[in-house]
Amino acid sequence: MHLIESGTSRFLLDCGIKVGGRDKGRSRDIIFPFDPATIDAVFLSHAHADHCGNLPNLVRSGFTGPIYCTHATRDLIAIMLADSARVHENKRQFAYSGRGGSSSLFDYQDVDDTIAACEGVEYGETVAVEPDVQICFSDAGHILGSASIAIAIQSEARKHTITFTGDLGRRGLPFVCDPSLVQPADLVICESTYGGKTHSSLEEMSQKMADVVHRTIARGGKVLIPAFSLGRTQLVLHYIRNWMSTGRIPLLPIYVDNPVAAEISDVHTQYGALLLPESKEIPVEWISSEEEAWMRSTQREPCIIIASGGMCEGGRIVPFLKNHIDDPRSTIVLVSYQAPDSLGAALLSNVSTVRFQGRIWNKWIEVAEIKGFSGHADKNDFEHLLRGAVENTSHVRLVHGEVEQMAALQSQLRDMGFADVQVPKLGDSVVL
Repeated sequence: MHLIESGTSRFLLDCGIKVGGRDKGRSRDIIFPFDPATIDAVFLSHAHADHCGNLPNLVRSGFTGPIYCTHATRDLIAIMLADSARVHENKRQFAYSGRGGSSSLFDYQDVDDTIAACEGVEYGETVAVEPDVQICFSDAGHILGSASIAIAIQSEARKHTITFTGDLGRRGLPFVCDPSLVQPADLVICESTYGGKTHSSLEEMSQKMADVVHRTIARGGKVLIPAFSLGRTQLVLHYIRNWMSTGRIPLLPIYVDNPVAAEISDVHTQYGALLLPESKEIPVEWISSEEEAWMRSTQREPCIIIASGGMCEGGRIVPFLKNHIDDPRSTIVLVSYQAPDSLGAALLSNVSTVRFQGRIWNKWIEVAEIKGFSGHADKNDFEHLLRGAVENTSHVRLVHGEVEQMAALQSQLRDMGFADVQVPKLGDSVVL
């Protein structure tokens, strides 16, 4: 969440919520460092919760302006935010029952009000937000509907420009177009999630998955894959089905326990982002009830189960973990970023037990990590996407990354010729 102030106008770039990990930092989701009623508009890059998840709370707290986003993003946040409202409602009911918990951050009405405030924008369309403020969205190539946002503000003396990359995608992934080149500006606010890192190749990914599946089948176990509902589940499904159809990994039943991902897949279909034909012959069964989930979790035959909860902090993956975390025959495959204080990170660490659901569990399940499913730009992508912005960019501020990755990208961009590349602290500002 970034605040732009120009004269008496105030705009927000994204309005996200903390995702994964435990309670650290959640107080910032509740109380805004400004009066929401003073915000004139929100420019939303995409539908992931760490970018849109606090919008209903912003609306509930007094924001009444428009939310500019792509049409696909509007359709996706309607699904994502409704699911978040369900979670907050459950927390509220838990608190009312006297068993602890907390009051809900927002409810379904707040979500409806948020969606009603959304104004759809086409890629490449210049929109006059105010007489002296224009925005233009370009495809960020991260997930369906994701955008980088160019903002132009005309003052009496000159025009000021800001480019907000949102989350930059990778080149050559299915379901999305390649990301647009980053536009030069007085200020570029750039994500840095995989700064200094290079993603695994498809060949490396398929080989690791094949090895995992073969080992697990030989033991008579199950392959569990926790995956985020938006983007990651669709991508993992595509590759697994593709690798099965080409004989790279053995044919196994594939079960997906993620109702939100099922709705999101319908939105992909509406926008023409379909699974590629060669993988369609591999069937997928979407789990529709807790009873069915239990049946698939306890069946004797090996299978692949993809469930919501990319960091294992919550979601449909938790019951499967409870059933299999002490089963040395099975494997959990982590395909998403794991926040340092998340259960997923604990699973990856060299410890024999982990704590979740109020107790300590023996970690006897095999834990594997397959990198490369990420929809974020890596070191090579940053080089390609930012090279053309070097000459006409004054300031770069790196956000959305761990300290190590931000430092690596900072060094890379300075080597490319960007003069002022900084990693801001919370509350820092840039004056143009």
